[in-house]
Amino acid sequence: MKRNYLDFEKNLGYSFKNKELLKNSLIHRSFGNEHRRYKKISNERLELLGDAVLDLVVTEYLYKSYANSTEGDLAKVKSMVVSEPVLAGISKKLEVGKYLLLSRGEELTGGRERSSILGDAFEAILGAIYMDSNFETAKEFVLTHIKDSIDHVDSNEEILDFKTILQEYSQKNYRVIPEYSVINEIGPDHQKIFEIEVKIDNGIDEEKSDRGTGKNKKTAEQAAAKSLCKKLGVKIHEAL
Repeated sequence: MKRNYLDFEKNLGYSFKNKELLKNSLIHRSFGNEHRRYKKISNERLELLGDAVLDLVVTEYLYKSYANSTEGDLAKVKSMVVSEPVLAGISKKLEVGKYLLLSRGEELTGGRERSSILGDAFEAILGAIYMDSNFETAKEFVLTHIKDSIDHVDSNEEILDFKTILQEYSQKNYRVIPEYSVINEIGPDHQKIFEIEVKIDNGIDEEKSDRGTGKNKKTAEQAAAKSLCKKLGVKIHEAL
């Protein structure tokens, strides 16, 4: 299957010497189910490599840029900036979805816009760039697209783990863990909306609480934690 990747390479800001590496980075494993030639070919090996390169680049950048931060702080930031939402967001800006090789089933169910597929594809592309060039080139590619997310992680609410932030704040200031409870469930099973309340009660100070809603309990808990963090004026990353 022939494809012209020239426009895509312009998006990436990198021209491959070995075009097969680029092509392989875009082959989802489902594609082999419908094309025998690609039955044993997918982007998963390149994804594994790219994941390792990404981890090293981000860790090195954090280590050099935030000398006063603890290992724990750096680990938290790293986990947020190499998360699926961030990587998928980068892939969308690069228009990765247009060039993916997917099965018809994946295509029909929105695979070109699915965050998990796009996030994995970014790592595979990174792995391909590393194999086609060297570590420094791969590092430049990563930092071009992810440095801003690192430097402004405390203001990017889409990737912040508010449950963890609230728990650490609560343990430090009140010596208790926040408690979550379902207050209400609205709508039919296939379109249910959950309302969840989070409380901090150490039996001494006045109880702190707030609520949040979401399409599942996990997102509702995050929403509740986010609301309570804002109410309490929690500073997300004091060390940074």
